[in-house]
Amino acid sequence: MIRRTKRVITLVLSMVFGAVAGNLIANLADGSQYFDWLAFGGGLGISTDNPFVLELGILSLKFGIMFNITVGGIIGMIIAIIVYRRI
Repeated sequence: MIRRTKRVITLVLSMVFGAVAGNLIANLADGSQYFDWLAFGGGLGISTDNPFVLELGILSLKFGIMFNITVGGIIGMIIAIIVYRRI
């Protein structure tokens, strides 16, 4: 059971690292003539500019989360999964 949990955590961390690396490469290639397609994508979530606010009288909570998905991030996640399976 513990081995399976470690494997899942390793896979999730690999995918997050792949997405971050892919988005970094996409941001660097954004102005490029040939690789600007890596930065194509969109956002999904509750905007951090206009977050969901929960007023409880003495406490105010603000919730906001955004996922910016790009082609580079998706490619990075796929590469991370392939590398994870080969390890």
